Amino acid sequence: MADEHQFIENGLQRSQIDEFFADELGRAGYGGMDVAKTPMGTQIVLKAEKPGMVIGKGGKNIRKVTTELEERFNLDDPQIDVQEVDEPDLNARIVADRLANALERGWYFRKAGHTTIDRIMEAGALGAEIVLSGKVTGARSRVEKFNRGYIKHNGEPAESIVDEGQGVAVMKLGTIGVTVKIIPPGAELPDDFEIAEDADIEPVEQAAETGEGVEELLEEEPGDVPDVGEGDDVEVPTEGPEDVIDEEIDEEIVEEVVEETQTDDDSETDDSPEETVDESSEDEEELDEDVAEEAADLVEEMEESAEDEPADDEEDT
Repeated sequence: MADEHQFIENGLQRSQIDEFFADELGRAGYGGMDVAKTPMGTQIVLKAEKPGMVIGKGGKNIRKVTTELEERFNLDDPQIDVQEVDEPDLNARIVADRLANALERGWYFRKAGHTTIDRIMEAGALGAEIVLSGKVTGARSRVEKFNRGYIKHNGEPAESIVDEGQGVAVMKLGTIGVTVKIIPPGAELPDDFEIAEDADIEPVEQAAETGEGVEELLEEEPGDVPDVGEGDDVEVPTEGPEDVIDEEIDEEIVEEVVEETQTDDDSETDDSPEETVDESSEDEEELDEDVAEEAADLVEEMEESAEDEPADDEEDT
């Protein structure tokens, strides 16, 4: 058989055994069970409000239950151990059965719910919740809840810390399901915290208050940067935050580099665009003079030709 099927078979067998104990030991205050398989057989631990009724006179009742377990569920040598419940009001299974019996006896559901949850909180529980679902007062079914204290509904704490039990009340109008959830006293929840009163705390050193804010520092003018001439000595840093200068810089090399940069600047200033502008202006002036002379020559030739034409006309006449 595969592992998945084996898990399903074990869960089904466990639920059937639980229902069997609830029917047989309901009057004794059945409060749940734990099943563990050992090499010697199957170990079953029963929790009951009245262990004497479970065992019976001379162990008669417990032997009867053991034989029925072997026949109905094919358990190998079942060994039943009965334990008494210390506080029945903190066992969700017992409280659910009590509330279901109270409803069957005719208790009003609201009075029964408040009375039951008050007893749970008086027993020292951190929180409790009672849910009644079904035809509580009329033909229409509904859900009624009673809450006290602190309760977890989901997550790992709801599975491991919260004690949950169900019961059924058979009424004339129909059945009423009873669900009880209890957080026992002393349960450690993941959101719990404690305040240590005698803890040793190291003193924290606080920075001295300068009195100047960021705005005041920004308003201050930056310090004057001193001018450095050619003949002044300049201190060159030998170490920086990232790089370290291992070799010393020769002062003569620095002076030669400064002189070369100065000569380059002078040559650049000599070749200014003004000279090109002057040359272009002179060329334009020479062109204007040549055009004027040519125009004057043309005018003189036209005047001479005009004077010669009438003289020719007179000779013809």
